[in-house]
Amino acid sequence: MLLRIPQLLSEQDLRRVREAIDSAAWVDGNVTSGHQSALAKHNQQLPEEAATARQIGELILDRLSGCPLFVSAALPLKVYPPLFNRYAGGEMFGIHVDNAIRAKAGSDFRIRSDLSATVFLSEPEDYEGGELVIEDTYGAHSVKLAAGDMVLYPASSLHHVTPVTRGVRVASFFWIQSMVRDVGDRRMLFELDESVQTLTAEKGGRNPTVIALTGLYHNLLRKWSDL
Repeated sequence: MLLRIPQLLSEQDLRRVREAIDSAAWVDGNVTSGHQSALAKHNQQLPEEAATARQIGELILDRLSGCPLFVSAALPLKVYPPLFNRYAGGEMFGIHVDNAIRAKAGSDFRIRSDLSATVFLSEPEDYEGGELVIEDTYGAHSVKLAAGDMVLYPASSLHHVTPVTRGVRVASFFWIQSMVRDVGDRRMLFELDESVQTLTAEKGGRNPTVIALTGLYHNLLRKWSDL
């Protein structure tokens, strides 16, 4: 499932983020690459341990926790601390698949990467190229969103970032381990939750059908969760 989450970051959030990271020291993006990715990756990245990356990452995590659409779609168990990358001057990221397990250096924190996420931090008109292209059974999907928007997609997907031929593309990226491992089960739960929310708005929370469907949702989540 590929899902756009609009306006995860507000305009005020974006100003704070860009002021912090635009003046930070960037390094070769391959500092976090696996073997396969290192062959295809040509960009810059904020060091994971940099104070700026940690502080702004915490802001993004806070906004995620308060985003019902993200919580409903991802059913997050763990979220890898957000990282930040930058593309300019023809930089790109060739086709690849994300590592199945992501471990944070110098700690015992590790996750299974069920979902990948990109938060766009540059407006699309500020750069040429830089589309995130995600492949699934329905073909290739080109994603280039407004600053502050996020795209969520299966980490198992083949994907790439096209060369940035003008301007600078800045984004945050990270991975999520879901409480529900199977992508099909997770999608059905998301669609059921959306239906329950719509029916609740129309009929009220005490409606017998709403109560029955809510019970079904939680029983399925209980059945399918890894907890």
